[in-house]
Amino acid sequence: MSAWDTLDERLRPVVQASTDEYARVRPALEAVTAEMETNLRAVFDDSPVKPLFVTSRTKTVESFRDKASRMLPPEHPGELPSLLFPDPLRNLTDLVGLRIIMTLPHEVDQAANLIKRQRAEFDCRGDREKDIGSIESGTYGYSSRHLILRTIQNDTVRRFHALLEPDQRPNGSYLFEVQIRTVLAHAWSEIEHDIRFKAGDPRAWNPYFDRQFTATAAMLETVETAFAELHERYETVTGFWDEDGQGSAPLTPNRIRHVWMTLLPHVNRKSGDDWGWAAELLAAHGMKTTMDLAGLLQADAITKVRAALDHRYSPGPDRLLDDLLLWRFGKKHIDLTAEPEDAPAKPRRESLGRRYRLMQLYRAREAE
Repeated sequence: MSAWDTLDERLRPVVQASTDEYARVRPALEAVTAEMETNLRAVFDDSPVKPLFVTSRTKTVESFRDKASRMLPPEHPGELPSLLFPDPLRNLTDLVGLRIIMTLPHEVDQAANLIKRQRAEFDCRGDREKDIGSIESGTYGYSSRHLILRTIQNDTVRRFHALLEPDQRPNGSYLFEVQIRTVLAHAWSEIEHDIRFKAGDPRAWNPYFDRQFTATAAMLETVETAFAELHERYETVTGFWDEDGQGSAPLTPNRIRHVWMTLLPHVNRKSGDDWGWAAELLAAHGMKTTMDLAGLLQADAITKVRAALDHRYSPGPDRLLDDLLLWRFGKKHIDLTAEPEDAPAKPRRESLGRRYRLMQLYRAREAE
């Protein structure tokens, strides 16, 4: 049941008059909507921040009438209720609405900040996080960044104002709404809106629906967090291969630990351990940069080393790093890091020699 259906009969003529006026000027407002979409798309043309898509809409006449019909209760019993929006054509800021859909949560903030910097075209008059189900209350819902923008000296807006108020001098300023959200939040809100707010008969609603929406919103938040962490790890790993940036960072013990725990978090070690041993092993082969270590810790090489040595237990970082260096450098690794051949006791040289022979046998079988 719409707000129009429950509107006090005494207020209907006023609301209908506003609705008729809106229907008259709406084509001009559609031109404003189209231009705002074009202008906002252009904002991202030369930016690394790229939306998945941008959509726009001009509020329908029916939707305008329904929103214009919203009432405030009377102050005293028996009095006429008042309209929440007494002049809806000028009070409502969502007659023109745009949606900008991003991939990840951090991109929502980037997009909002980029738009707010376009001060020659837009003046940001409002910026809030709209969350149906607030964090403070411990409930869930979709999250969306809402900007209220005001156009500045826009000719298309001037033409709309000239039609709306021909006796007034048009100033080219108009308030409209921009919603920025992730694609997952967008999908959730679209489905939720279709079911919850477009339900044909409110009597058909069941509390179980609310429970299901809460559950799916919680899952959505978990998935978005996982994607955000995945993206952060991807950015970190690709940085390891940037020879003009992180890839050239020297391999200090702490740096080695960071690279290792990023690439091989499942091959764990206590975070407080000293990784100086790893720096010494790598330096023996002239491996001194982050890119050198990233190139060594490749999944294909690790898989082959594990297969060649048939480890009974998953090796820790010290053993696995030693084996990877042996796999790549062979006898050179033994000569550089083990005891001299004429040493009276040489347990490391003998251990490396046994492992090296197993690797040679594995390579021979693979080559057959």
